[in-house]
Amino acid sequence: MNTTRKYWLDTMLKIVTPVLDALSRDCLRKEMPIESKSPRDDRENYTYLEAFGRVVVGMAPWLGCKSLTGEEEELRQKYAALVRKCIEVGVDPNANDKLNFSYGFQPIVDAAFLAQGILRAPDELWAPLSDVTKERLLNAMRETRTRKPGQNNWLLFSAMIECLLHYAGAPDWDPMRIDYALLKHAEWYKGDGWYGDGKNFHWDYYNSFVIQPMLLDVLAEIKDEYAEWGKMEDEAWVRAAHYATHQEHLISPEGTYPLIGRSLAYRFGAFHDLAMTAYHHRLEEVLTPAQVRCALTAVMKRLMAFDNMFDENGWLQVGVCGHQPGMGEFYISTGSLYLCSEVFLPLGLAENDPFWADADAPWTMQRLWNGENLECEHAI
Repeated sequence: MNTTRKYWLDTMLKIVTPVLDALSRDCLRKEMPIESKSPRDDRENYTYLEAFGRVVVGMAPWLGCKSLTGEEEELRQKYAALVRKCIEVGVDPNANDKLNFSYGFQPIVDAAFLAQGILRAPDELWAPLSDVTKERLLNAMRETRTRKPGQNNWLLFSAMIECLLHYAGAPDWDPMRIDYALLKHAEWYKGDGWYGDGKNFHWDYYNSFVIQPMLLDVLAEIKDEYAEWGKMEDEAWVRAAHYATHQEHLISPEGTYPLIGRSLAYRFGAFHDLAMTAYHHRLEEVLTPAQVRCALTAVMKRLMAFDNMFDENGWLQVGVCGHQPGMGEFYISTGSLYLCSEVFLPLGLAENDPFWADADAPWTMQRLWNGENLECEHAI
C-alpha cells in the first residue's frame, strides 16, 4: 500500500472506529459523548443514528472494494462485518442502541445517509444481512415517512430512502417521493454547476455535502424505471463534474479552503462531490486524478494536524480547526460531525488506479500562485 493511501485509510479508521466499535457492542449510548448547543435530552434522540449513518456513507466504497489484498483486505473484511453487526444492533427492538427512525425530523436525514451507504456497497452491506435484519431495516426506513421533509435538499433524503426500498424489491417503494425531489432540483438549478438549496442560492457546501452526490446516487438506482429519469443522469454528471472543478480550485496552495456557510463542522466532508467525481472517473479534463489526490490530502493533513479535533477517548469534537464549539449550529452534535467521512470515497478505487498510482502533481492553486501560465475557464 502506498504511503498516501495508507494515510487516508489510517485517518478514516481513526475517525470511524469509536462509533462502529461501540455500536457493535450495543454500547453507543453509553460511551459516545453528546456535545451540542442544544439540550442533551433533545440531541440524544438523533445523534446516534447521525453518527452511524454518516460513518457508513463515506466508508462504503472501501467496504465494497473487490480488488484489495493482504492486510488492507483483512481490515476491509473486519470493518464490513463490524458495520453489518451495527446494522443488526441498530434495528433490533431489544437492543440498548436501537436507533431512532420514528421520532422527530432529523432521522429522515440520517436514514438516508445510511441507505446511500448501503447502496454504495450492497454486496457487503445488504446481501449478507439476515432476512430478519433486512425486514427490520426496511421497516425502519418506512418509519421516516410519517414526517414531511423541508422544501430544500431534504427532498433528496426522502428520495434516497425510497431508493433502498426499490433496491430491496419492496413493492411499496414510492416513485412520487423520488420524482418530486428530482423535478424540484431541476427547477432549483442556478447554472454553472450549482443548485439552490430550495429556490434560493446558498453560499455553502451543501451542493457537496448532500445535493449533487445524493442526486447522482438516486439516479443511479432508479434511472431505468422511467425514461425521463434516465435522461437526467448525463446532465447531472456534467454539473457535478463542473462543480467538482470549482471545489478543487477552492483548495489553496497551503491546503486551506474558504470557511463559508453553515455546517462547517463537517470538516473535509465539504469535498464530497470532488471525492465522488474522482471515484467515478468523471473529473473534467482540466483536472487529473493525481492533483485531486494531492489537494484532498493537503486538506486532510491540515485539519488532522489539530490534536483537539478529537477528545481524550477518540471522539470527534465540534469545530473545523480543532475544537471550536462556536462552529456548531443548534442542530450539530457529536454524531453530526461524522459526515467528514464523505471525503474517503476514493478508497474504493484499486491501489493501481491512477488516483493512487500516478505521481504527485500540483493542484490548480499551487500552479497559479507559482506563476504558471494556465488558461482561463468559463461557465458551462
